Amino acid sequence: MSPSDTRIETVETDAGTARVTWHPAAKARFVLAVGHGAGGGIEARDLRALAGELPAHGVTVALVEQPWRVAGKKVAPAPKTLDVGWRGIWPALAQPGLPVIAGGRSAGARVACRTAGELGALAVLALSFPLHPPGRPEKSRAAELLGAGVPTLVVQGGNDPFGKPAEFPPGDHEVVEVPYGDHGFAVPKRASVGQEEAMAVITGRVVEWVASLG
Repeated sequence: MSPSDTRIETVETDAGTARVTWHPAAKARFVLAVGHGAGGGIEARDLRALAGELPAHGVTVALVEQPWRVAGKKVAPAPKTLDVGWRGIWPALAQPGLPVIAGGRSAGARVACRTAGELGALAVLALSFPLHPPGRPEKSRAAELLGAGVPTLVVQGGNDPFGKPAEFPPGDHEVVEVPYGDHGFAVPKRASVGQEEAMAVITGRVVEWVASLG
């Protein structure tokens, strides 16, 4: 896939104007819709890696920018408003007529989990799911993950302060660890795993998981 294959679509929602950057597969079997976190946009390294790799495996990737981000605001709104934006974007994501995997990183992963059942998502991809605020394990958000109700893959950095892989409760989800990765999947220079290898862990496991969905 070349950059010229991408297509940008604006979508009006009850929370404002959203934006979808499409990275199409030549022979798509699924759409993977991925939302960004509360502290960044679709330029995140893991989202870029997925958009670059998955179309070659029959997965059209839709990188979703929430209305607050499109409007240039610095701070994400309340979770309920994020859900309103995601619901408003969903018809555009489903428009190709393919099964849609709901995904997101950090706050976007929470949105995907909270809305998967009502929107009819095939599955959920949760990147850097913020299980709890840093240093506050008692403030668990596990209920959102456990309530997704569809096959769920969690990809978590081994050093994520928002929840390390071993902290996740058992449930109908799989947790994949990115060695040494922080909340943004950055790995220290001294680590035995390089940054490209860390990204390959993510893309490789996601490709395998999507193939298992049918």
